[in-house]
Amino acid sequence: MLQNIPPVGIFIIGLNILFSLIGFKNDIFFEKYRFHIGSIKAGDYYRLLTSGFLHVNTTHILFNMFTLYFFVNIVVGVLGTNSFLFLFIGSLLAGNLFGYYFHYKDSYYSAVGASGAVTGVLFSALLLYPEIELMLFLIPIPIPGYLFGIVYLLYTLYGMKTQNDNIGHTAHFGGAVGGIVITIFLMPNVIYRSVFMLSILSFTLIIAGVLLHKKQS
Repeated sequence: MLQNIPPVGIFIIGLNILFSLIGFKNDIFFEKYRFHIGSIKAGDYYRLLTSGFLHVNTTHILFNMFTLYFFVNIVVGVLGTNSFLFLFIGSLLAGNLFGYYFHYKDSYYSAVGASGAVTGVLFSALLLYPEIELMLFLIPIPIPGYLFGIVYLLYTLYGMKTQNDNIGHTAHFGGAVGGIVITIFLMPNVIYRSVFMLSILSFTLIIAGVLLHKKQS
């Protein structure tokens, strides 16, 4: 229910919807604020932030906002509003900075989406509430949170391999790392409370990192 979302969640979701709707109808607006390697190299650093509030199409924004909807209560409930904002923006920037590093040689590369920020929130929630189980569409049984996280990263790797859209798949990886690091920074005792979850997520990220390094080299 919408009323169960904390105010900061409503604000973030509303801002994404507003920004994306403008981008859908205004190509100049979309081009000005999207993530674009060549433009960032030229000094448009604001794109590292603004691109996280644009989306390719309705399906893209619905997927990201529904994922955020499912996990925002957990993170805000444990960390609080200010720390959630720090986590969201930090993960967004971490995702885009990783994308900038990964695609640095391709000045024409562009992407949009809140994927990095949302992935950071997702992985933060998995650390803060490791026993979480999810009920997904078309799947009648609960899915362990760690399994969802692993599948999400595998989807990211597949998306990075194909790269046939404007979705920021590399931001998923950077956002996941950012979300884990920021959560540990904000709540260090999560290391001891969520050893199993942290081990699984870290191992998955290491494997993904190795595969990405091989792809780039």
